[in-house]
Amino acid sequence: MAKKDEIKWNKKYQETPSLLEERRPSEKLIEIIQKAKGKKALDVASGTGRNSIYLANNGLEVDALDISQVALDELKSKGLKNISCKLVDLDEYELPVNSYDFIVMTNFLDRNIIAKLSNALKKDGILFIETYMDDIVNEKPPSNPDFLLKKDELKTFFDDSFEVLDYDEFLNEENELYRMKKQSIAIRKL
Repeated sequence: MAKKDEIKWNKKYQETPSLLEERRPSEKLIEIIQKAKGKKALDVASGTGRNSIYLANNGLEVDALDISQVALDELKSKGLKNISCKLVDLDEYELPVNSYDFIVMTNFLDRNIIAKLSNALKKDGILFIETYMDDIVNEKPPSNPDFLLKKDELKTFFDDSFEVLDYDEFLNEENELYRMKKQSIAIRKL
C-alpha cells in the first residue's frame, strides 16, 4: 500500500472534521443513475461514501474502495448492509474484469486506472467519472497538474466500443470549499 498516501488521507480526515460530515451525492450521478441496469456497483476512491450511500439506497450492491481507513470506518458506521468497504491502494489493486454494472469515480483522478475501470464494466455497464479540471476560474491554490483534467480530456479515454451518454464541463457544487471547474462523463460499454 502507498503508505504515504494512506497517512496523508487519514490525517486529512482526522484534522478536518467537516470532511466526515454527510454530503449529498454528485448531482450528475443523480441524473445518470436512471440509465443504470443491473445491481453491482463500484465506487472508486469513495471517501466517506456520499456516492456509495446514494447507490446503496437505490438498490445497488456497492464495493467502496479507498486508501483511508478513517474514511471507510465513517462509511461503515452508517450500517448499510449492501456496501462492502475495501481498503486498497489503487496503484496495486486488480479490478475484476466484466464485474460491475455501474462504476463511479468522483473528485479523484488517476489516468492509469481509467482503462482498468472500463474493463471492469459488464456489457451495457455505465462508467461515470467526475473530477476537477484546469481552468482560469479555479479558486483553489495551484494543484498538481497530474490531478487536473485538460479541456475535453475525458472524451479521449474511450473508443467506439463505448457510447457517450453525457459529457459536461461545469462549476462544482456550491457546498465545496473552493469554486472549481469540473468535467464529467458517463459512458456505456457496448
